[in-house]
Amino acid sequence: MDRFTRRGFAGSALAASLATASSAQSLAGGPQLTASSPIGPFYPVDRLLEDDADLTWIKGHSSRARGSVIEITGRVMDRRGNPVRGAVLEAWQADAAGRYAHAADVATAPLDPNFQGYAMLRTGPSGEWRMTTIKPAAYDSPIGKRTPHIHFDIRGRQHRLIAQMYFADDAAMNAQDRLYQSLAEDAATSVAQLAAPAKYRWDVVLMEG
Repeated sequence: MDRFTRRGFAGSALAASLATASSAQSLAGGPQLTASSPIGPFYPVDRLLEDDADLTWIKGHSSRARGSVIEITGRVMDRRGNPVRGAVLEAWQADAAGRYAHAADVATAPLDPNFQGYAMLRTGPSGEWRMTTIKPAAYDSPIGKRTPHIHFDIRGRQHRLIAQMYFADDAAMNAQDRLYQSLAEDAATSVAQLAAPAKYRWDVVLMEG
């Protein structure tokens, strides 16, 4: 069974191709802009009241979320390399079984009741941000298997970016993912690097802060 409509996913793939062309060009003397990606069909319109930076624990629950716990850190900068203080990052993802907490997800794997699945973060004075989560699983989709990824909606004072973050240690799966492929030469801007065991680093560059 399709996890979501083919029309919706085809539209997402087209949006990725068009958006990437305009958003991930590097500018002389500054860092390369982070590539944009489609928001996807599982943005959590209905979500838990809890949206803190630790997605592995839900207040009042006695158990942690299933899966491998990871930490992701990074900075949000503008195209000149200046930190963007007070930027807002929304993050959402599948759980360790590849399931989203979304009514449109028809996956048959049981939803992890202990996984928060969504966070809202704000950058500090140097543009820094941090989150603790579960390494998401790959899953089947109408356009083929999706490699592990996390969705982000990043908003500075003047610019907004929708992006999908991938993992450097999933390079083989990334290369087979059609949405990752659509990023072409800008794909590296969407990949979090493994800085230490279970610790990733991903910096985001907006057109403006």
